[in-house]
Amino acid sequence: MDADTGENQKPLSDEAHSAFTPPLGIPLPPPPEDEHPTSEFAVPEGLTADAPAEPEGSAFVPPAGVITPSNNQTTGGFPAITPPNGLPVIRLTKDAPWQDRMRTMLRMPISERPAPERIERQDDTGPAVPRVLDLTLRIAELLLAGGEGAEDVEAAMLGVAHAYGLDRCEPTVTFTLLSVSYQPSLVDDPVTASRTVRRRGTDYTRLSAVFRLVDDITSQEEFTLEEAYRRLAEIRRNRHPYPGWALTVAGGGLAGAASMLVGGDWPVFFAAALGAMLGDRLAWLASGRGLPEFYQFVAAAMPPAAIGVALSLANSGLQASAVITGGLFALIPGRALVAGVQDGLTGYYITAAARLLEVGYLIVGIVCGVLTVLYGGLQLDAKLNPEAALRHVERPYIQILAAMLLALTFCILLQQERHTVLFATLNGGVAWVVYGALADTASVPPVAATTVAAGVVGLFGQLLSRYRYASALPYVTAAIGPLLPGSATYFGLLALAQGNLDRGIPHLTQAAALALAIAIGVNLGSEAARLFLKTPGATTPADRRAAKRTRGF
Repeated sequence: MDADTGENQKPLSDEAHSAFTPPLGIPLPPPPEDEHPTSEFAVPEGLTADAPAEPEGSAFVPPAGVITPSNNQTTGGFPAITPPNGLPVIRLTKDAPWQDRMRTMLRMPISERPAPERIERQDDTGPAVPRVLDLTLRIAELLLAGGEGAEDVEAAMLGVAHAYGLDRCEPTVTFTLLSVSYQPSLVDDPVTASRTVRRRGTDYTRLSAVFRLVDDITSQEEFTLEEAYRRLAEIRRNRHPYPGWALTVAGGGLAGAASMLVGGDWPVFFAAALGAMLGDRLAWLASGRGLPEFYQFVAAAMPPAAIGVALSLANSGLQASAVITGGLFALIPGRALVAGVQDGLTGYYITAAARLLEVGYLIVGIVCGVLTVLYGGLQLDAKLNPEAALRHVERPYIQILAAMLLALTFCILLQQERHTVLFATLNGGVAWVVYGALADTASVPPVAATTVAAGVVGLFGQLLSRYRYASALPYVTAAIGPLLPGSATYFGLLALAQGNLDRGIPHLTQAAALALAIAIGVNLGSEAARLFLKTPGATTPADRRAAKRTRGF
């Protein structure tokens, strides 16, 4: 066989033998001079073969008209295979926040995603794929641990991967597990990496720094992988902006401000602040001993309830219920609740269910701590009458100042950057003004008034985040503090401690409805901001693609 012709493309095998091999010691006969291996489909001698109408190529060559990742140019003509809704035209301009750019890509199936107009790197080889995936997972870990929603975390992962040249990339977020898969082509094996979020903490300063890092990676031309790792290491090494004693004082101020929202005066303010600070120190002590977070909430809920019971036993004339309610305001996990409901509304049901289950466990811990103290107080004949505490007192100016103080102290507890504190404080005051105008003046039901007020908070927070190219959480989470259902939760727990299920269950149901109203209102306000603002690459705001994961029609 003539190997120089190149016609036989099948590789030779050492195990291929003929059944007519001569016996050992007998040489093979030489092949005839006039015999040459030919194919039965060979062109006879004297005839010329016409040129093929279509050159031989790969089955995985992109159809004509499809954008190729190598040059971001179309091949001309029309696509051979068109999706049912047509090929989307998306121009990912750098004038819009990276969240909007990557969310537009994320809400499309991977088969319909066009190649993004990313920055072309000078290095043709590009960074190693495992290092890019590792950087992507480390950034996503900080975002998810800081309380960011699952959709924004996946958008950040997609943005970092695309910025360093990984087109066929699919990120996945499921509560504590982060994974990202990259497939170089349809014939290559995919590369998959994962990371588990072991610890979650509240530090919105670090969260904002990670957002700026993702924005620099996706927008700057010469942002190398080494520089991204250096920035990420600096973010991890940065200390919290507020010391521990400031957090304790802020927790006391939050509880005191909440007690004034429900009708307390200055002595009640200081009593609630003292109880919250004692609960905070007790929770830190439990944390230092390695106890789970459930028992930390049990310990933190007991001192405010104990001070309220003590005031009632001493016949001081102060509102014991306002003291206990203020302590509950400082413990209700509003941030986790909003994130869980938001994940459910955006289609991340596994993450939403896990976060809501976590919220349920924490609330059960609060219930155990408060009920233990209230049951002991009732055995000592403490005069805890929920009917006396239900008298609503309209003090608009004092309550507006208390709402702003509550939002301010909430910002400190969340470790926010100092330039975001003022905006979040004002947003919290606006939320209480809207709620008071609807609930007190217009006699709107509390659940509807809370939904509208939370929607205004979400709208303003989204607008501020888009203006500053940052996360919306620092502008939203603290501002919803005045709307948390502390009083309804206390009244329900007190009724359960007194054995009055007919009165306790409706109060707890109202508390759950208010909590869901806050979360839905915040998400609705954020979506309204994105709905009426023009999406990059769309001719009208209505062109923004939604997350179509379930079809019920």
